[in-house]
Amino acid sequence: MANYCHECGTATTAPSVSVDVVSKKVKVKRKPSAYNKAYAKNYAKMKKKHPRSSFAALAKKSHTATRKGMK
Repeated sequence: MANYCHECGTATTAPSVSVDVVSKKVKVKRKPSAYNKAYAKNYAKMKKKHPRSSFAALAKKSHTATRKGMK
C-alpha cells in the first residue's frame, strides 16, 4: 500500500517509519573442556557398542565412566 504525502497528496514508496540498525554481538564459542572431550569419546564408544540404546541410558553410563576415568 502506498503512503501519501500530507502536504501535496502524492504517493511515496519510502516507508514512513525509520528502521534503526541494531548491532549484534558475535557469540564466542567456548572450547571443549577435558571432561567434555572424554565424555564424547566414551559416548561414541558406547553408541557403537549399543546402537539401539536410548540417549538417556547411554549418557548416564558415559558420564559415570568419564567421572571414574577422570580421577
